[in-house]
Amino acid sequence: QVQLVESGGGLVQAGGSLRLSCAASAGTFSSYLMEWFRQAPGKEREFVSSINWSGTSTSYVDSVKGRFTISRDNAKNTMYLQMDDLKPEDTAVYYCAAYSVARVYRYWGQGTQVTVSS
Repeated sequence: QVQLVESGGGLVQAGGSLRLSCAASAGTFSSYLMEWFRQAPGKEREFVSSINWSGTSTSYVDSVKGRFTISRDNAKNTMYLQMDDLKPEDTAVYYCAAYSVARVYRYWGQGTQVTVSS
């Protein structure tokens, strides 16, 4: 089992930047596919980005391509999401997740609020 703690959320003006972090407790952090999701008020949780164990393969939802960058540091058991050129529609609670292919199971963090004002 892995425990995840997000940080770095906050209030920012449109066009600004934030960097989210996701710290994992498990020593096998490098074995997980790491992901970011978000959930806006009244909407379903949606996929934002993912990164494979080595950091060599990433994916993004179309709405954030070119603005968000996912990365990970396996030595620090930490994943990041650099968010640039933020827009009001990026406002949501952002969740990190660790997906175990072996267990076919996804662990979730508690979420961090990102609010972008216009």
